[in-house]
Amino acid sequence: MSSETPPELPVTEQENPRTSGLSRLPTAEVLRLMSEEDAGVAPAVARVLPEVGRAVDAVVERLSAGGRLFYVGTGTSGRLGVLDASECPPTFGVPPELVQGIIAGGYDALYRAVEASEDDREAGARDAEARGVSGADAVVGLAASGRTPYTVGAVEYARRLGAFTAAVTCAPGSPITLAAEVSIVPVVGPEVVAGSTRLKAGTAQKLVLNMLSTATMVRLGYVTGNRMTNMRPGNVKLRARSERIISAEAGVDVAAARAALEAAGGDLRVALVMAKTGRGQEEARRALEACGWVVERAAAELSERT
Repeated sequence: MSSETPPELPVTEQENPRTSGLSRLPTAEVLRLMSEEDAGVAPAVARVLPEVGRAVDAVVERLSAGGRLFYVGTGTSGRLGVLDASECPPTFGVPPELVQGIIAGGYDALYRAVEASEDDREAGARDAEARGVSGADAVVGLAASGRTPYTVGAVEYARRLGAFTAAVTCAPGSPITLAAEVSIVPVVGPEVVAGSTRLKAGTAQKLVLNMLSTATMVRLGYVTGNRMTNMRPGNVKLRARSERIISAEAGVDVAAARAALEAAGGDLRVALVMAKTGRGQEEARRALEACGWVVERAAAELSERT
């Protein structure tokens, strides 16, 4: 018999004593326990805000200089990264290349499990290389357990290139925290169902991703006040929201806001600059292009020319 002490399980794999009788409980009790466990997620994220802030500042620096942001992960973590990346273009009007998600197993893994793919450390580096990750970029590795070989390999590769690297994990002292420059580690404890990190750990990762992308886009100027002034109005709901934004930002009625949006060819950014400055579409567009599509800056510069 071996006398070796087995390695300690990461907290994400440990059994939760508070839910040990879960399978014998009625529905109401199962839900109560889940709710009580979930209540600890937001406080855990609040405790790592300094690290989130360091990551945001570094990502803003890279994107301001022409770099891109990549999320890398497997399973639930990878799907959350792809989700956050895919929501940036419609919400903030940025090109889809600016924020990208890389998931082990490719996009098939978004709708079906490809679990074995996470064990290949070299594959993480290869996939990052295939996407053209460079030293100018920012790479955020997402791994609830902190030890997923695919994700660790991608982060190590990116850091060797000189890219800014961050890790989002729920396991302190895990391998990915050693690989990344900044580690964001909300410790949410064992899951309701042992090892099912799509639960509390997934929720914590989603909260952190919300902060990373939103705060980054705010810092880059793609939000004015708390309004999505760079949003893409691609459906009826979003066109109506765009009209309200123009009305509020430019101090015009909804009819005038609708006319401005139509005159701008449906581009909210152009419509806002037109409505704020009284300039035509081409002049507004040129000002936006010169200002990196920051509405507030473009409108201010055009107004100064009068």
